Amino acid sequence: MFKRILIANRGEIAVRVFRACREMDIEPVVVYSQADADALHVQLAERAYCIGPARSADSYLNVDAILTVAQATGCDAIHPGYGFLSENAEFADACEAAGITFIGPSGDVIRAMGNKAAARKLMQQAGVPVVPGSDGAVDTAEQAKALADSIGYPVLIKASAGGGGRGMRRVYDPEQLTSLFEEARSEALSCFGSGELYLEKLIVDPRHIEFQILADSQGNVIQLGDRDCSLQRRNQKLLEESPSKALTPELREKMGAAAVAAAKAAGYVNAGTIEFVLDREGHFYFIEMNTRIQVEHPVTELVTGLDLVREQIRIAAGLPLSVKQEEVPLRGHAIECRINAEDPAQGFRPCPGKIDFLHLPGGCGVRVDTGLYNGYQLPPYYDSLMAKIIVHAPTRLEAIRRMRRALEELIVEGPATNTDLLHQILHHPDFIRGNCTTGFLEANLDTLLAWSGGGEVAEA
Repeated sequence: MFKRILIANRGEIAVRVFRACREMDIEPVVVYSQADADALHVQLAERAYCIGPARSADSYLNVDAILTVAQATGCDAIHPGYGFLSENAEFADACEAAGITFIGPSGDVIRAMGNKAAARKLMQQAGVPVVPGSDGAVDTAEQAKALADSIGYPVLIKASAGGGGRGMRRVYDPEQLTSLFEEARSEALSCFGSGELYLEKLIVDPRHIEFQILADSQGNVIQLGDRDCSLQRRNQKLLEESPSKALTPELREKMGAAAVAAAKAAGYVNAGTIEFVLDREGHFYFIEMNTRIQVEHPVTELVTGLDLVREQIRIAAGLPLSVKQEEVPLRGHAIECRINAEDPAQGFRPCPGKIDFLHLPGGCGVRVDTGLYNGYQLPPYYDSLMAKIIVHAPTRLEAIRRMRRALEELIVEGPATNTDLLHQILHHPDFIRGNCTTGFLEANLDTLLAWSGGGEVAEA
């Protein structure tokens, strides 16, 4: 087992990995930017090293600085968390070249699955359903238009190296295609350094369902159930739950088997997520694989009782999975709400600033993952995620009620947050019935914001 792990991240995920290391009797080493000198993960650690200025490119994306700290402190491994370098194939390669274990898949696998056009082709070869679209990259708007005409509108233009909705455009009309194609290419080039695009049939208002998988170096691959991530804003998830109310036992089994087949086809090792869209007729399609721990991993932890970060570390150390597929328990229902420093009434404008007073919820079945504390100054340079509140209960309805209670207990004085909006979502009849698709928030935002300012809400 590793003796020392460098945590190449910040915020709540850095604290999350730090705790797992402590519980495994592994010494954690943390890094931070100048803007994060007072961050919680820095204050918790005995070994903390500044790796550059606030700008991510000069600190959390600074491969040379991170590897220098890892080597100087004698780290056996590096855990990248999510975001930043977690899906950077060159960083995984650099770790291997330096003789340091990257806690995640190999650079070759990240490269293969990170290119969404290539991943799509691999899934087709493995018999995993994919959305109708191009077999590979589409080089010109003329090619895209010809393909769109053949599969029918609406279509979705997507960046091959994309993520988080960047380099993505919905096209409903042939006259829009050329301009939106060029917009997507420009954004993809700016965000990912690659302007490569591919095209898919747009599945209108689908459910977004993902399966957590674990794979070890001995060839064992298992899935840990599904997560419904349909509640999104501009392709960014706000609320996740497990299991999905949309899946029958038969469909869940079929999608889980497809997720395992996808991981095996990729030669995957470590924790990963297979993401699908589910249409109104019950057809599911592979859309991408995330080759890292997910923000929403705690909901899976609460329904299975497994520590996914611990499993990541064990796998990276060469140990076999701690459970077999038939031993994976799936108990009760879990919901996660992402608490962001943003103002929904102002177009979700980011709201960094000082935490003047903080009270976090607790009690039976409530977990909070955060890097916040009283007096902490939220820096303006990074993602607006402040905390994740996760609840678990025997049934979905009990979990909904528990999450409402937890959000009511949360007090954050200082920056604006999306807490009220999340609270109102939990009262909406469509959410209570489990009928939300990816189009839910856009269609209901005005109503939800009005509720946030007072008014009647549904009861359950």
